[in-house]
Order: sequence, then structure tokens, then C-alpha cells
Amino acid sequence: MKRLLPFTLMVVAALALPTFAERHEEKIKQNEKALGQVKSRLKEEQAQATAAKKKEASILVELESIERTLAAKRKELQQLDRRLRNARSQVDRLENEISRLETQRGGQEGALSQRLRALYKLQAQGGVLPAILSRTDPTTQAVSLRHLTMLASVDVKMIQEYTEASKNLGERKREMEQRRREFEALRTAVEKERAVVDRDLQRRRVLLAKVREDRAYHERMVSELQEASQRLQALLKELQQSRPKPLAKAPTPETPAVGFGTLKGRLPWPAEGKIVVTFGQQVHPRFGTRTFKNGVDISADEGSAVTAVYTGITAYAAWFKGYGNLIILDHGNSYFTLYAHAAEIHTQVGESVRQGQVIGTVGDTGSLTGPRLYFEVRYQGRPQNPEQWLRHQG
Repeated sequence: MKRLLPFTLMVVAALALPTFAERHEEKIKQNEKALGQVKSRLKEEQAQATAAKKKEASILVELESIERTLAAKRKELQQLDRRLRNARSQVDRLENEISRLETQRGGQEGALSQRLRALYKLQAQGGVLPAILSRTDPTTQAVSLRHLTMLASVDVKMIQEYTEASKNLGERKREMEQRRREFEALRTAVEKERAVVDRDLQRRRVLLAKVREDRAYHERMVSELQEASQRLQALLKELQQSRPKPLAKAPTPETPAVGFGTLKGRLPWPAEGKIVVTFGQQVHPRFGTRTFKNGVDISADEGSAVTAVYTGITAYAAWFKGYGNLIILDHGNSYFTLYAHAAEIHTQVGESVRQGQVIGTVGDTGSLTGPRLYFEVRYQGRPQNPEQWLRHQG
């Protein structure tokens, strides 16, 4: 009996082994399933995070989209305004012509009325021919007939002129009605475009208000502007490396021996105004963020001229994210000047420009603080303090 007990225990243990193995296998499967669920959830959360990151659009991209739409709509609006003024002048011209024709026709009507009354009285007295033929003197009869023929010819001419004036008057009135309809259609289109512009301006104001008032927006904008500054630095390096040598296309300066580098403190201002943001480190008064300004902001009237500070060649003239409409002039000897936030660009890449030439107009494209000109001076890609290069004012 004692010998059977160990054997029995061994049999029971052997029988129990598959159960333990099955449980272990089941536990592994459960763990694998749980791990799969965790991986699936992690994948979903990563996808959601990626989607959220994509959804959180760049402030500069959104600002650029709004400003490009605004620029296109403003151009359309300018064209519509020109057509509207033209239509208005056409309506005014037609109104004046109609008034003149009505006055002319009124005079013709008065003259014809007098002739008709005279002819009526003459007819009431027996008619013209009996009165002429009753005269015995042939010469008198001939003179009277000649006079009558002349009067008839004058009457015919008066009637023709009256008819022509009436026809012209009718045509002008129909033309004026057509022009008035065109004018009203244009005015409706202008009002519609202005509403779109106003809506986009409001979107821009809301976005800029968030940048000014919301720390998160402000910090994102600072980060994006720093990235934009780095991209601009890379662009300038590329322009410098790709610049043809020598600078053959540039006009000869008035004094050929004088180059850009010798004009420190003597350059003319690129726009009429005053510096409102200086070169160098800037500290935000509210959020305390520190940034470095590679140029200066010149406060100037929107639409006023932006002029080249020195002879050179246009190296870049297009939109640049973070700077709006940007113009870069290559002055040779590794000197460049930059003009940003322009409303319009009046030069093109490769064009030779002279000192004082208008290359654009002041605007607020890419600007966070309204109309102004952002101006930089660069030597070998490094920013210089523009205040040291510009003439002292007053």
C-alpha cells in the first residue's frame, strides 16, 4: 500500500500537467491579446496626435493664405472700381448728350410749330399757289415761287434735323439705360467683393489679436518667425554663392570708385518715415520672450514709395513666408539690402536698379503690427545695424 501511494501521486501529477500547460498557454494568449489591444490603442493615439498636429496649422501659413486672398481680392476690387468709374463717366456723358439733344430738339419743335402755324393761316386764306398765280407780273410770280421753294427746302431740312435729333435722342436714351444697368451690376459686384475683403480682414485681425493676447499663439509665432529668419539666412547664402561675377548688369555708379561699403551713414532712407523697432535683441513687454531683430521697422504711410538705397540688381522679388512681399537687392562685394512687408513689388529678378528708384510700395503683408517697411543691410550674409548706414534725419 505504501508502495502504491507514490505511484498514485505520480499519476495524479501526470494527469494534472496538461491542465497547468493549458492554463499557461491561455495566460500567454490573454497577455498577447492585451498587448495587441495596447498596441492598437497606442497606434490610434499616435494617429490622433499626428492628425491634431496637422490640424494645428502654422500661424504664418494661415496668415499667408489670408493675405494672398486679400491681395487677389484687392486687385479685383481695384479693377472693378476702375470699371465702375468708367461706367459712371459714360452715364454722365450720355446724360449730358441727352440734355443737349433735348434742348436742340426743343428749339426745333418751336421753329416747326411756328412754320406750321404760318402754313395753316396761309392755307386758311386759300392756299399759297392761288395767291402767287393771282399776281399779273410774271417776275413777281417767279420771285414768289423761288421764295416758296426756298422756304419748302428749309422746312424739309428742319424736319430732317428734327427727325435725326429725335433718332439720336432715342439711341442715347437706350444706350444710357444699358450703361446704367451695367453700372448697377458693377456696383453690386464691388459691394460683394468689398464684403469678402472685409471678412478676410476680420479673420486677419482675429488671428493677430490671438498672437498678441494669447501666450501659446505668441510663442508659436516667435518660433515660426525664427524659422523664417533661418530660411532667409539660407536664401541669402544661396544668392551670394550663385551671384554672377563680376556684377556686369549693374549700372555704373556716379562715382565708380565708391562702393556700397564706403557709404556708412550716407545711404538715403528706403521710405519716408521713422524707425519704430530697432535692430538687435527685443524683449516682449508682456510675455518676456526674447528675439533678435536683424533689421529695423520703419513706420510709413501705406502705399507710399519704397526706393532702392543704392545701385544694384534685384536678386529676389516675391512672397517669403514670415516677411510677406520681399525684395532683395544685390549691391556687389557681398552687400545686400532687404525690403519686406511691401504691398506691391515694382521690380523683377535680374533687373538693374538705380539709387532712388521705386521698387515697391509700403504695405502690411506678413506684418503683425500694420503697415510698415522692414529693412535690412547684410554683409557676407551677416546682418548690419541699418541705423548706422542710413543718413541722420533732421
